[in-house]
Amino acid sequence: MKKTATRLADGRELIYYDARDDAVRDAVDQRPLDPIATRSEIRHDRLLGDDVAVASHRQGRTYLPPADECPLCPSRDGRLSEIPAADYDVAVFENRFPSLAGDAGRCEVVCFTSDHDASFADLTAEQAALVLDAWTDRTAELAQLPSVEQVFCFENRGREIGVTLGHPHGQIYGYPFPTPRTRLMLRSLAEHRERTGRNLFDDVVAEELSDGRRVVLDGEHWTAFVPYAAHWPYEVHLYPKRRVPDLTALDDAARTEFPQLYLELLKRFDRIFGEGEPPTPYIAAWHQAPFGKGAAVNRADREEFALHLELFTIRRTSGKLKFLAGSESGMNVFINDVPPEAAAERLREVASK
Repeated sequence: MKKTATRLADGRELIYYDARDDAVRDAVDQRPLDPIATRSEIRHDRLLGDDVAVASHRQGRTYLPPADECPLCPSRDGRLSEIPAADYDVAVFENRFPSLAGDAGRCEVVCFTSDHDASFADLTAEQAALVLDAWTDRTAELAQLPSVEQVFCFENRGREIGVTLGHPHGQIYGYPFPTPRTRLMLRSLAEHRERTGRNLFDDVVAEELSDGRRVVLDGEHWTAFVPYAAHWPYEVHLYPKRRVPDLTALDDAARTEFPQLYLELLKRFDRIFGEGEPPTPYIAAWHQAPFGKGAAVNRADREEFALHLELFTIRRTSGKLKFLAGSESGMNVFINDVPPEAAAERLREVASK
């Protein structure tokens, strides 16, 4: 992998990740952009104990432009975009409309491919491996920022999810705090350790493999299963079999096997609802351990945490979405319409040929 860092016309950082070592990335951003002046604010909810990012400048962000005006495509034929190069493998840049900025964290955009009409599932294993390299490198780099306590790499796919740009891309958030979801996991982890002396993540993975009914894919270094208490109609958790706290700690064997298993999962997601259905909307979310810079997380918690990816769709059946209504949105009590065992069986049925 070759990494080339540069700056856009308004001062934001842009990084190219190339599979070839001889790639030259010297294109200059020629757009007449003013320097970025964004401001986000973190407000603490004293009742719930969580934090809310207030970022009013995001109201003006680009919303579903036509393909010939996509800001994530390469700059070609006289049309200038966020990527000055005429082509690229993987590109990462600071978001022009960040939810988190300055002391409140950092937000980046990850362009998986220059092909506007592709999706992550269309990538080759080599391309997917390069995206994994980019996620890993950004995790390591953002860990060095004093304002970043946890790195979240994710992909929103589909208009139903709320995607505002159709080009295949994801995002990386550098949070200035451990997220509420992570804090809940750490609490459960500590309680399980106190009660049993064992690691909760290890026990969950071992129990799913032993039961077998919810296992979707099982490789040498990774396993994918629908969790026993899945919140979403179709939800798969992907774990490396050797527990590590984050992407930077994956060994070469796990990194080599990941693209094949992950691409297979994404292809199966597009087959869940049968032929002729539109692409399945989904969220793919990497859960990584906080860095333990502050008092909220200690180093022991970090070492006990297990890196994993959660992949889920809000579509519950053909033409119908799972809305987060009163119970889910008002009280955070999920009601799942699809039994996890049935979801796992369906995902095994639609194996790619």
